[in-house]
Amino acid sequence: MELLLLSSSRTPAGYLTDYLAEINAFSAGVRRPVFVPFASVSLPWKDFTARVREATKFDLAIATKAEDFEQADLIIVGGGNTFQLLRECRARGVLEAIGRKVREGGARYLGWSAGANLACPSIKTTNDMPIVDPRGLDALGLLPFQVNPHYLNVTFPGYHGETRNDRLAEFARANPGRPVIGLPEGDWLRVSGDSVELRGPHEAVWFEGEKAPVTLVPVSSWASGTWRRLAASNAAYEESTTSRTSR
Repeated sequence: MELLLLSSSRTPAGYLTDYLAEINAFSAGVRRPVFVPFASVSLPWKDFTARVREATKFDLAIATKAEDFEQADLIIVGGGNTFQLLRECRARGVLEAIGRKVREGGARYLGWSAGANLACPSIKTTNDMPIVDPRGLDALGLLPFQVNPHYLNVTFPGYHGETRNDRLAEFARANPGRPVIGLPEGDWLRVSGDSVELRGPHEAVWFEGEKAPVTLVPVSSWASGTWRRLAASNAAYEESTTSRTSR
């Protein structure tokens, strides 16, 4: 099973720009990529597909029904509203088709933002408003843990609501067997079989049960429930020490 899960589509460099090298390496040899546009609410799906086609240079076909995935060797799921994405996937009967194709190794899976959420056991750690009812929160379950894309823990003067860390810690406490990684924009997860690697320029944060959050430094690898620091494979990554934090 091969997955590439991006925190976002946009960074200061542009639309998918900072991820293109990784996307190109991940998609080497692909001949039949398809795109799932359901997460887009404001942008028409054809226009969304055209945007991704222009950014990636893939010869993309739109996949809107189960049979559209039969010949695909790369399934791309774009970002937007995760609740709409899951509702459309479930209503159109494509959730099972995607999961089966990826699990059996017939296609690789590339998703960002909502598309990364869809790869998780559920969509409970999305940042999105529940603008529609997806008839359940269970998702593809391609990962053994949750992802919180666009992760950023900030507060502002005069703001008295929960921080992102507060909300993710609440999820971890309420779901002690389901850890979640806060994935900042510009970072990604590369999954190959049972191996998961955190890559990118920023530290991520791991929330698990009642434990204090753990700061993860790229490149780190997850296996058997434990993250381990690896040697950096890209000169752009800064070497630093994995540390625990209570933020």
